[in-house]
This record gives sequence, structure tokens and C-alpha cells, in this order.
Amino acid sequence: MAAKAGATPATYSPSPTTNKKTRPPLFTDVDWVRPDGRDFHQCRPAFLRTGAVNAASGSAYAEFGNTKVIVSIFGPRESKKAMMYSDIGRLNCNVSYTTFATPVRGQASENKDISSQLHKSLEGAIMLDTFPKTTVDVFALVLESGGCDLPVVISCASLALADAGIMMYDLVAAVSVSCLGKNLVIDPVTEEENYQGGSLMITCLPSRNEVTQLTITGEWSASKIHEAMELCLDACSKLGKIMRSCLKESASTSQE
Repeated sequence: MAAKAGATPATYSPSPTTNKKTRPPLFTDVDWVRPDGRDFHQCRPAFLRTGAVNAASGSAYAEFGNTKVIVSIFGPRESKKAMMYSDIGRLNCNVSYTTFATPVRGQASENKDISSQLHKSLEGAIMLDTFPKTTVDVFALVLESGGCDLPVVISCASLALADAGIMMYDLVAAVSVSCLGKNLVIDPVTEEENYQGGSLMITCLPSRNEVTQLTITGEWSASKIHEAMELCLDACSKLGKIMRSCLKESASTSQE
């Protein structure tokens, strides 16, 4: 959703499903609720805006609950001479955290691993053959880490690439699910990630219904994987609509 004064952040919860009442055994409260009061299958409000960095070829800002990310795109520009000739373009991704992104300094996730996963998620969506011998640089900065950092970074980076005019097959939307006891919670916050028994993240091209990356950690049953994937894919589809709406509003604003 494009930035407007007083605008209410958009949500992209998956279609209503029957929530199981059994609470995770790691919580002892009888009426356990999520830290931010959401339902188990309800995503955080999403606020998106393009054109956040004037000096960049394209940029985007994303705010999902307390997770805040800004992404800048530079290029396509000529590849360094040291690189070998390539008929297709190159994609460089770098993810970093501000010193104040987490409550305790040095607690941020491994940047190299996140940068690699960002690259894998975006590479399949970009038409690299449209800019041979050149490089596109993606710089993502996590301003505040509030949970689900990687999915937010991926979605924000996809929006920034579109803002830069990079040819893509489709936008890339990313959503993750955590397993807490017998329950699946979508779009978890930091407190939930700290207690999760496993996590599943999907990045996909919503309008093409194609998955560009699937990441699973922990032990999952086949039925739980199926349920988690359905939740993520449905939420990705709705997030994709919000991302496209943001681009349309940005385009209409620039024309005025």
C-alpha cells in the first residue's frame, strides 16, 4: 500500500481456516494469545512505499509490524573488468542491519546467509538476459528487527526492483510460518521465533503461482508441511496484490 497521510496499513491474512484450540505446550497460560494479539493465521499489517531513496535507481520501504526494512537498487551498470564476460546480467545482494536493529548489539542474523537467500529468491524472477554484461546491486538495510526479517527483506527488495524498472516475470512475495507446539502461526514475531520448533518460508511469484524458494527448518510431518505451504501461498497471493497496488498508486502519483 502506498504511503499516504493517515492511511491504514493493509493486511494480507490467508483465507479463514479452522484454528486449532490446542495451545503450544511451551506456554502455560490457559488463554494463550500471540504477543501482538493476532490470530494464529493472521499476518501483521503491511505498509509499503516506493521511492524511499532519491539517489538510487529504485527503492522501497516496508514496515510489517515492528520489522522495518529499506532497500536500494543501483544499476544496471557495467560489470567490473575483473568479471568474466556474461551473456546475462548479474545480481548482487547485500543485507545489513543497523546497530540498533535488535535490543542487544550483535544479535542480528548472519548477514551472508540472508544475502545468499535473498539472491536465490530474486534470481528466478528477474529477466537477467535483458541486461547482459551489466550488474544490478541490491542493498537491503534492516532498520528494526521484529521477526520474519528475511521474508520482509525479500518482498521489499522485489518492490524496489520493480520501482527501478528492472524487467521481472512477476513480483516476489515471501511469507513464513512457525510451528509452536501443535499450532502453526503465520508471520511470527521475534518472541515466537525464539520458541518455534520449526519454520517454513515460501517465496513465490503470486500471479504465476511459481515458488522461487522453499526453506524448512526443524521436524515437520507431511500434513503440517502441506498445511503450512497452503497458508504461505494464500498469504503470498494477497501480499502480491498489496505490492501491485503500491506500484499503481506510486505510478499514478508520479503522473499527477
